[in-house]
Order: sequence, then structure tokens, then C-alpha cells
Amino acid sequence: MLVHPQFDPIAVHLGPLAIRWYGLMYLVAFLSFYLLGRYRLGKPAWAEASGMQPRDLEDLLFYGALGVVLGGRLGYVLFYKPGYYLQHPLEVFAVWEGGMSFHGGLIGVLVACALLCWRRKLAFLRVMDFVAPLVPIGLAAGRLGNFINGELWGRATDVPWAMIFPQAGDGIARHPSQLYQFAGEGVLLFALLWWYSSRPRAVGRVSGLFLIGYAVLRFLAEFAREPDAFLGFLAGGATMGQLLCVPMFIAGVVLMTRRAPASIGA
Repeated sequence: MLVHPQFDPIAVHLGPLAIRWYGLMYLVAFLSFYLLGRYRLGKPAWAEASGMQPRDLEDLLFYGALGVVLGGRLGYVLFYKPGYYLQHPLEVFAVWEGGMSFHGGLIGVLVACALLCWRRKLAFLRVMDFVAPLVPIGLAAGRLGNFINGELWGRATDVPWAMIFPQAGDGIARHPSQLYQFAGEGVLLFALLWWYSSRPRAVGRVSGLFLIGYAVLRFLAEFAREPDAFLGFLAGGATMGQLLCVPMFIAGVVLMTRRAPASIGA
């Protein structure tokens, strides 16, 4: 049986400044987005199909980062603990105490990107098809940050790779669900989207596959992940994460099956 190494959450001390691993994971996410984006913009087919210039990518990264942080925080507040934050409104801004939602972050990114597309007169779905394959590496980095912090651990199990998380305080062997999500929503989804988008696809198809792929992989991973203690299991024994994946899946199916104009891809 394995025991979580209880990594020091602080990666580097620079005098009075402490740089945390989770913060570094955000940096990895944004850097990978930019480098992969520049690589694809170097291909004429992608540059032409998306209508983007390098300057647009840089601004997209800035807008997207704001969307991730603001949307992720507001999503957590609204989806997970609305009653608590209604009674403690000032704590909405206490982001250093944790509490981010992927689904909220996704909505924030969509709103931010829609604003940029409107300002630059870019086609929203074409830009989203460009963006989708750049995202999963950042998701993988985030789940690795969760594992380093020893948070969002899995449900009790007796599989050979079960792990005790001392942070849970109960000595129970659990699924290392953060690593499952790292492999699924991160590495596997990246490989799938990069492969699928390497050939011309109808507009919206790449975005649709991202939504379907993430929804399915996250839904499955939730069976191994311990639900939030303050929520527990919801309707039909589902977790909040699973319920939020349902509209994602439906939106993805719509994008994959709708009539679509010209293709995008290299």
C-alpha cells in the first residue's frame, strides 16, 4: 500500500516570497497554451482557418487567464457553496483559501474569448476549435498540482495502487483520483484532440469533441473521486462534477452533429 509523500506545497522560497507548486502549475498551463498555439499558428492552414495572428494569441491568453480565474472562482461559489458565500460574501475574494471550479472556469473562458472575438471580428467557433487542443495539458498540470497538495483525493479502495492520504486524517486507503484525472482529462484528451484536429474538420467539431471527451472522462473519474464533504452525493447518487458534465456532453453532441461550414485543421 502506498502513502502520499506529503510534498511541501511551497516549491521555492525567494526571501519573504513563497512560490507554491499549484501556482507553478498555472504557469505551466498558460505557457503550454502559448507555445502550442504559436506552433499551430506557424502552420498556414491553421492560421488561415482560425483567422488569428500571433498578437491575437497573446491577447487570447490574457483574456483566457482572466476567464479561468474569475470564472473558476465564481463557478465554485455558485455551483458548490452558494449558501455559505451568501452568508459570508467577503470570502468570495479569498481565493488563497482554495475553491475553484473547472466548469466555472470553462464558462469564464468562453465569455472572455467571445469578448475578444467580438472586438477583433473573429469567428468564435473557429477560434474555439483552435483553442480546444491547447487546453488539456493545462488540465493535466492542474491535476498534478492537486496531487502534490494532497487534495481532492479518491474514494476508499483496495486496489494494489491504493494510497493513504494523511491529509484526509482517517488512514483509509483511497484511489489516487488526481492521477486518474491527470491521465484522462489531461494526457489522453490532449492526444485525442491533437490527433483529431491534425486533419481538416468541419467548424465546431474539434470544440464538440473537447466537450464530449472531457465530459465523459470527468464523469468516469468521479466514480473514483471522493465527493465534496459539504455536498456528498446528489440526485441519483451522482456528484456535482457529474451533473455539471451533462450539459457539456449535450453541447458537444450538438456541435458534432450540426451542419457546419468550411473545415478547419492542418
